[in-house]
Amino acid sequence: MRSLGHALLPLATAAMLALVGAGPAFAGPAAQAGPRSEAAVPGATAATTGHTPSLAGGAAVDSTADAAALARYWTPERMRTAIPLDGPQSSPATAQSKPGPTGRPGSTPSAAGRTDTLRPLVTESAAVGKVFFTNPGNGLNYTCSASALNSSSKQMLITAGHCVHGGSGGTWMTNWTYAPRFRSGARPFGTFAAKQFRNFNSWISSSDKGRDVAMVTTWPLNGSKIVNVTGGHGLSWNYSHEQAMTVMGYPGNRDNGRLQWACTGTTRAVGDGRLELQCDFGGGSSGGPWLREFNDANGLGQVNGAMSTLATGGWNRSSYFDDSVKAMFDAQGSVT
Repeated sequence: MRSLGHALLPLATAAMLALVGAGPAFAGPAAQAGPRSEAAVPGATAATTGHTPSLAGGAAVDSTADAAALARYWTPERMRTAIPLDGPQSSPATAQSKPGPTGRPGSTPSAAGRTDTLRPLVTESAAVGKVFFTNPGNGLNYTCSASALNSSSKQMLITAGHCVHGGSGGTWMTNWTYAPRFRSGARPFGTFAAKQFRNFNSWISSSDKGRDVAMVTTWPLNGSKIVNVTGGHGLSWNYSHEQAMTVMGYPGNRDNGRLQWACTGTTRAVGDGRLELQCDFGGGSSGGPWLREFNDANGLGQVNGAMSTLATGGWNRSSYFDDSVKAMFDAQGSVT
């Protein structure tokens, strides 16, 4: 491992595998309507849209039977060969939105999960996991990262917008499922199928990197809700761009994305209003949480960013979390 000026820690006691490059970015298909797209949420904050996920064949995942069928689709072989998804290209071009603090800083509480989520590895979180989905534009399977987010529903995740929708010229991803604390093929808590997506409209229409954030309501698994099983992080918004953060996820250029990794350091502002930290996390880490006040004793913190892009020099970037991200949380957090 090479030093990046702050701790970059593998999350297994076994020897590291050879580093591999991130998988290719997907090609966005032509825009198409999915089942049950819902009206945008209006207001002074940036608008969002909810959508019912579907299987690759187009059928909505709208029952526990459909969720079980999705779990059967994701065989160990399909998970092993899924491609770590690259984030949208980072370029010097000005982003469409330059979010900064739009009010006073605020945070929601985290929540502990079951006692069997206590972690045998020091910097691993049961509330962080690996996402698997199919891009309907090319039929290939991909991976991202996500984390459980505490809300009144106890069913919500937070990830990157591009892990849920292809952005301008793209469509909603299908066969979407989440495996908390995935580890070298092991799924200690099973897989949780997506029940409803929520993305920013400016990401859907124009791939606005300032709004590369999505929230996902999941189906309960065997009667248990994700936050009640693994615990869930809190949410923070309107904080300074300079924050001590722990970034977690499944980068494809670390152990081929088979293990959860963590990177710690202090973020800084980017000219387009986003945050950046020099973690050098590649494809597959997209959607992983950027956590304030990470507690290594329980693996929980305050999500204050979501992995979006990798720029030159190993600098990863996240959208800034402002009142619009809190409004997305308010719109989706009670959906069951």
